[in-house]
Amino acid sequence: MSQETACALVVEDEWLPRMDIADALSEIGWDVVECATGQQALDFLTSGAAVRLLVTDIRLPGTVNGWDIALKLREINPNAVVVYCSGNPIDEKRRVNDSVFFAKPCPMDRLLQAAGRPDAAETA
Repeated sequence: MSQETACALVVEDEWLPRMDIADALSEIGWDVVECATGQQALDFLTSGAAVRLLVTDIRLPGTVNGWDIALKLREINPNAVVVYCSGNPIDEKRRVNDSVFFAKPCPMDRLLQAAGRPDAAETA
């Protein structure tokens, strides 16, 4: 994937939910990058990739959590769509503005609606 290609970043430490989300997003046209840890996600974000959508769990292995990843993405791209999908409770003080939160198991139809299509995200 080139750095110019807009993509969706899925950050989830459990492989099955990560795969399900990535497959569903791919089916509606997103180029998807998957990360199992918060550090992997931060490394990808700082590589210069054009991330327009983030779907992230909150609690992840290591010291970087989903709140941190969303905050970093919004520093890079203030218009990015952020969707939290977690079994952890929402923390309104840490949540980025205009984000969406779904409790696990994540309702795939609602997640896809929140994500939108990649061509719509590129014009936003």
